[in-house]
Amino acid sequence: MSLSIGTKAPPFSLPATDGREISLDDLKGRKVVLYFYPKDNTSGCTLEAQNFQALRKDFAAADTEIVGISPDSLKSHDKFRAKYGLDFALASDEARTMLETYGVWTQKSMFGHKYMGVERTTVLIDREGNVARVWNKVKVPGHAEEVLGAARDL
Repeated sequence: MSLSIGTKAPPFSLPATDGREISLDDLKGRKVVLYFYPKDNTSGCTLEAQNFQALRKDFAAADTEIVGISPDSLKSHDKFRAKYGLDFALASDEARTMLETYGVWTQKSMFGHKYMGVERTTVLIDREGNVARVWNKVKVPGHAEEVLGAARDL
């Protein structure tokens, strides 16, 4: 599935860190950054999380919630958050239901080997729950700053 700007973001409900369930309905009325990443504690994913964390107060000032989503377990997310001092929610989609719905669970290739995995993608959702912007095949350097600029402009 490909997300279209201006359409309703697909609903979801996932277990998240801090022992809570996080859903799109719970976040309505705020802007939301959903950033999908492949795996906790890998170099690119760690840098991306650190970049969002470094701008956490700026996102809060822009009334924007950050949620990181991967197929890793909550136990893995808890360790990842503690290790890097992350204070935003990480949601676990071990069943890959939301990842598939949002079109980020895709066939990838490394050294000629094909496998299924998360395509690094960020989705910005407006206060009404509509898709405002989508970044596919994200390159980490400068990305969090670009997302913050888009959130401020909403």
